[in-house]
Amino acid sequence: MAQNTDLRLRNAVIYSIYIRNHTKEGTFHAAEADLPRIKALGTDIVWLMPVHPIGVLGRKGSLGCPYANRDYRSVNPEYGTLEDFIHFVDAVHALGMRCMIDVVYNHTSKDSVLCAEHPEFFYHNPDGSFGNRLGDWSDVNDLDYGNPDLWDYQIESLRYWAQWVDGFRCDVASLVPVAFWQKARAAVAEVRPDCIWLAESVHASFNREARRMGLPAATDAEAYAAFDLEYDYDIREALDRYWAGKAPLSTYIELLNQQEAVYPTNYIKLRCLENHDQPRIASRYQDPVTLRNWNAFLFFQKGATLLYAGEERCDTNQPSLFEKDPVNWDGPDISEELRQLIRLKKTWFPADGWFDAKADDRTGLVTASFGNADTELLGVFSLEGKNGIAVVPAKDGDYRDLWSGAPVPVRANRVVCTGEPILLKLK
Repeated sequence: MAQNTDLRLRNAVIYSIYIRNHTKEGTFHAAEADLPRIKALGTDIVWLMPVHPIGVLGRKGSLGCPYANRDYRSVNPEYGTLEDFIHFVDAVHALGMRCMIDVVYNHTSKDSVLCAEHPEFFYHNPDGSFGNRLGDWSDVNDLDYGNPDLWDYQIESLRYWAQWVDGFRCDVASLVPVAFWQKARAAVAEVRPDCIWLAESVHASFNREARRMGLPAATDAEAYAAFDLEYDYDIREALDRYWAGKAPLSTYIELLNQQEAVYPTNYIKLRCLENHDQPRIASRYQDPVTLRNWNAFLFFQKGATLLYAGEERCDTNQPSLFEKDPVNWDGPDISEELRQLIRLKKTWFPADGWFDAKADDRTGLVTASFGNADTELLGVFSLEGKNGIAVVPAKDGDYRDLWSGAPVPVRANRVVCTGEPILLKLK
């Protein structure tokens, strides 16, 4: 585990912005005007999806994918100038937030600056042509980290951006050598000592397939040597199977518990219900009470929490990565619910806490505990919108719900759930 990881990141809220689709204008300047509202949610860190120029050769859609990066050391002119970007970051800092940017270090666009200037930095097919090792990523060429000069170039690029930004979200970080990330972390610390490192670690099936193909895909446990936070994709497929009706809820909950046993004591996972690669949670759950339970359970889990722009307005459209597809800001506004959950997490959840949960597959009720030596919290979540009786690890007595303020009686270690989430402080 990265030795200087700040455990306070476990209670951090990260807000993800895709500049192209955040506003009608699709610019840094237009998105900057929204920062006070984003701050008011309780956001700690603003994560900008890739801000670099996008390749033209082989691009997907009419505008191309931001993850097909053309130049690591400049900004996409469609979004504005470098000065506009710096002004945006300064505005983030002025509001007391931090800013991280996306870095895509496994590959570049087919017409990138590096393809032209340093073809030796890339993976090549047997016939000597540029190539990528994952067929559906047809708009990119893979980099080859067997070349030490590539390491130097990429690290200098990170140090350049660390003049302004506070962290990096590293795309498909598992496919880039952990030793590179460790060296980069140490070098960037000379510029930005408290830099935040977030790894897009990959789904378990992705790792298995990569290894079958002979690719050096790092496990989450290995990647923690360089990163502060990682995606929870190691267990996400169990949640997806549950949502598809192909696995019980309890399988996902058991894997959540397993993370407590297999990762270092100071591990931090990034928790989310949606992101730019996943369907919108409001497209799964239109019922506001069920959605409220999922959000409450999300914030109860151990780790930092990600909100994808538009989630607070129950946007049901997963924006295209390849076209202009603005966020719908006219949907139901659950900002106050999210603000309350964020306040509760930051007030009551200890950064050094433990987590445990159980699921009742008959009722869809999840009972979860969170605490440390001084604090113990209890949550009951109706993830299928059903009423029921939850067996809870709590002494009989009368408690008060931190969510609603209503009294909650516990009798014979049981709580009556009428559909709304229940959050109790046991000690």
